[in-house]
Amino acid sequence: MRGYTVAAMLMVNFPGNENFVYSTLQHSKWNGLTFTDIVAPFFLFIVGTSIVLAFSPKLEQGVPKSSFHKKIILRSLKIFAVGMFLNMLPDFNFGDLRWTGTLHRIAIVYLVCAFLFLYTNRKQQIIIGSFILVAYWLVMTLIPTPGYGKVMLEPGVNLAAWIDSKYLPGKMWQGTWDPEGILSTFPSFVSCITGMMAGYLLRNSKLIEWERPIWLMITGIIMATLGYFWGLLFPVNENIWTSSFVLVTSGFAFLVLGASHYLTDLKGYTRYAKTGVVFGMNAITVYVLGDLLSLVFYQAKLGGDTINGWGTKFLTQIGFEPKLASLMYAVTFVAICYLPCLWLYRKKIFIKL
Repeated sequence: MRGYTVAAMLMVNFPGNENFVYSTLQHSKWNGLTFTDIVAPFFLFIVGTSIVLAFSPKLEQGVPKSSFHKKIILRSLKIFAVGMFLNMLPDFNFGDLRWTGTLHRIAIVYLVCAFLFLYTNRKQQIIIGSFILVAYWLVMTLIPTPGYGKVMLEPGVNLAAWIDSKYLPGKMWQGTWDPEGILSTFPSFVSCITGMMAGYLLRNSKLIEWERPIWLMITGIIMATLGYFWGLLFPVNENIWTSSFVLVTSGFAFLVLGASHYLTDLKGYTRYAKTGVVFGMNAITVYVLGDLLSLVFYQAKLGGDTINGWGTKFLTQIGFEPKLASLMYAVTFVAICYLPCLWLYRKKIFIKL
């Protein structure tokens, strides 16, 4: 699941032609939900699941909690540093630097939720997650935006955008607001906490094998349904990571994880799982690789045009509809990124931060 999520992230981040992209492969302009919108919360969900699966066996063996502190902090710092490096590409202009992004949010969420896992139990984590979602909803819908005198949820004028304009260093992704801003990071913690709940279900020894995917999918249906109805009051919105967005996307993640667990682990349909495993074993590496290769495939000029420009023009000239041509080129780019990952996998080289 992690591997295919990374592959999806590459596909939506690097279309063949940004002017011709299917609507569901673009981020929602504001309220709403597209395929692209679920990629980032899926990644945070998987981070939470991984925390439980990685730490629990060691804690059960008696490894002291304090021994994890340095590793958690260093890993968070390294992921954040890689995010900063990618933000500075290609010209390393420190005067126009963005301090937020996908990897930055992953680093912060991992840091907070890893310590949350170590020092709270499952019930406390559910309470904390629920409190964050309700508190965020109340803050965003009851506190007027300073300078406007009323509650606003529109782009650039909501409370989250105002806080970012006052306290977020560097430039913002959308000029007056940033989708990975300060206030919206709090509900993103809950996307990770829901993943931790999935991890507990996967490790629940009281459940027999076939019950685990059932409970994962039941939880997913309940969570997505609650998110839908909450969205009638607090719209589903990735840009400000609304509470309803957390529940809907986490619900979908539970469903996908449940289906993946059933098909691969219980039914043994592993033929199509290998691609995800190859990507997933070096997930951060392939994310970075995609950004680096994009300098060649999307920015370097070749005979007056970029490689993606030539590629999409060729596909449209031989009869493909422009949006389909753009998608085909994006999938080809994902396949190109897959090749070095496959080599690493076969050599048993797994680059972990």
